[in-house]
Amino acid sequence: MTLPATMKALELRAYDARPESLMLVERPVPRPGPAQVLIRIAAAPINPSDLMFVRGLYGFKKALPAIPGFEGSGTVVAAGRGLMPRILLGRRVACAAADIRNRWGTWAEYLVTSAETVVPLSRSVDLEQAAMMLVNPFSAWALMDIARRGHHRAIIQTAAASALGKMIVRLARRFSLPVINVVRRREQVEDLRSLDARHILVSTDPDFDRQLTLLARRLGATLALEAVAGDLTRRVLDAMPRSGRVLLYGGLSLEAAQLNPAALIFEDKHVSGFWLTAWLRGMTMWDRFRVARQVQGMLAGDLQSHVQARVPLESGAAVLEQYAQNMSAGKILFTAMSPRTDD
Repeated sequence: MTLPATMKALELRAYDARPESLMLVERPVPRPGPAQVLIRIAAAPINPSDLMFVRGLYGFKKALPAIPGFEGSGTVVAAGRGLMPRILLGRRVACAAADIRNRWGTWAEYLVTSAETVVPLSRSVDLEQAAMMLVNPFSAWALMDIARRGHHRAIIQTAAASALGKMIVRLARRFSLPVINVVRRREQVEDLRSLDARHILVSTDPDFDRQLTLLARRLGATLALEAVAGDLTRRVLDAMPRSGRVLLYGGLSLEAAQLNPAALIFEDKHVSGFWLTAWLRGMTMWDRFRVARQVQGMLAGDLQSHVQARVPLESGAAVLEQYAQNMSAGKILFTAMSPRTDD
C-alpha cells in the first residue's frame, strides 16, 4: 500500500476549552520510527478523559499543537524497525495514544504509536467495539480484578450509569459480587434496573448518606470505585465500614476530592488512585495479551459499549459538547476515516 502524503486530523491549539482551539487541519502522514507502527484509523471515540484533556484538566498536558484522542482502532499499514512492528504489519488492532511524549492522537486518519501499546484483534471483533476497548473495558476488567483479588465482600461504585459503570454492573453479576450503585439523577435508576442492578442510590436524595452508610455496612462494602471526586469522595468514604478503601479513577465533577481526616486517622480508611496506563505497565507483555483475549471475548456482551452517534472528523469541537451534555446515552465515534492512497 502506498501511503498518502497528508491526512486530516483534529488539532488542539490551546487548553482553553474554546471551540476554535480544536481545528480540522491537513498534516503530513507521520512515519513510524524504531519499535513503532503506523495505523490507519477506522474509528476513535470521545471519552470523558478526552474532554478533560482538551480542557487542560487531565493529569498531564502534551506540548501543543497536538492531536487529541486516547484510543481507537484500525489497521497497521507501516512498521518501523523491530520484531513486534513487523509482526503487527497488516493486522487489525486496537491502539492507544496516552503517552505524554507523543503528540499524535487517534482523532486523525493515521496514528503513529509504540508497538507495545497496540493490541492485535481476533477476527470476530468488530472494529467499532475495538475502538472503545482500551479505556472502559480494560478499566472495568482491571477494577473488578482488584476487587476480587482483595477479597472484598461487596463494593460501591459512583457514576454507575456511565458506560464503564454499566460494565462493572455486568461483571459483578458474572462474578456474584454485590455492588452499591451510586447515580446522580433519578432517571438513571431505571436504566440500571434494566441491567438487573439491585442496590441503586441517588446521591441528590435527602437521605442518601444515611442509606449509603446502612447499606455499605450491612453488605461489608470495603472497596469503592470512585469516578466523580469533589465532595462525593468524602461522603462515600465516611459511609464505608472501618478499613474501607476508596479507589479514585476519575474526576467527573471537575473538583478536587474532599476528605474527612478523622476517617483516615481513626478508622484506618484509605484513598488511592488508579490509572489504567500504570496498571498495564505493571504487567508483562504476555499478561497484557492474556487480558486482551479475555476482554475481546466479552466485547459483544458484558463489556459492550453503546454508540449514540457516528460522526466524521469534520464535526470537530461541536460534537464534543453534544457528548458532554449526555454521556450516559453512549459513545460518539469519529468514523469513516478515509483510506486514501497516492496510487
